[in-house]
Amino acid sequence: MNKWEGVTEFVTVAEHGSFTKAAQQLKVSVAHISRQVSALEGRLDAILFYRTTRRVSLTELGEIYYQRCRPLLEALDEAEDAISDMQETAKGRLRLTAPVAFGELKIVPILNSLLADFPDLDLDLNLTNRQLDLVSEGLDLAIRVGHMESSRLKAKKLSERHLITCASPAYLKTYGEPYSLSELAHHSCLLGTLDYWRYRESGQATNVKVTGRMRCNNGPALVEACLAGFGIVQLPDYYVADALQDGKLTPLLSRFAPVSEGVWAVYPQNRHLSPKVRLVVDYMAKHLGG
Repeated sequence: MNKWEGVTEFVTVAEHGSFTKAAQQLKVSVAHISRQVSALEGRLDAILFYRTTRRVSLTELGEIYYQRCRPLLEALDEAEDAISDMQETAKGRLRLTAPVAFGELKIVPILNSLLADFPDLDLDLNLTNRQLDLVSEGLDLAIRVGHMESSRLKAKKLSERHLITCASPAYLKTYGEPYSLSELAHHSCLLGTLDYWRYRESGQATNVKVTGRMRCNNGPALVEACLAGFGIVQLPDYYVADALQDGKLTPLLSRFAPVSEGVWAVYPQNRHLSPKVRLVVDYMAKHLGG
């Protein structure tokens, strides 16, 4: 006998507490449900349900059997859904969010390329530094930067973000290069929203308080001030990568660089990813990782 025979009917009856409701759910006759469950009980040599004219309830053995069978049926459904999804094309509208600066500099160019490659896919992008609730906001995906904490969301690491301390050759020619963290106190530092910069010394994370002539909450503005020779700056790598590569900025204090932070794709805890979410996550992992 097929060991799956009668299991679906049994689980459906257990969940609805009724042979009639189970028959309606499965779109079969009540007689069919009764025959399948009776055959299953005969094969197991066990009574799975208490039956009265008013209600149907699980016996102790029935409860044990139900607890084992329910996950098996869920896994079977998941396997079939996954195959079905893989055969579908990625299409429809996908709603996602990302931090403003990182989104503008790194995510938007990738999404533009994605739209060109997949004409059946539509995107709704919300750039904000607020950490939106994906479920209540109806979002499919979020890009987040930093150390992930455990939550009811799933996360896939796409790449890493590094903090870089640097200055222009002109500034260093005039004021010299700092070789220790304590020397930063004698330099003009271009500040963002914080009064300190992050480093790692002797294997331990440390914050160094800095001061300077300029404070701004905009990364590109700080880069421009740094290029103009007004001071030293610490910024995520994506702000200064081009200037470093062109020699317009010089990296400093590299041996004290803090531990890198992850760039994550975060999505609701579904049983499996939809084709469009899977596509966008894999596409960004490929391009950000590269």
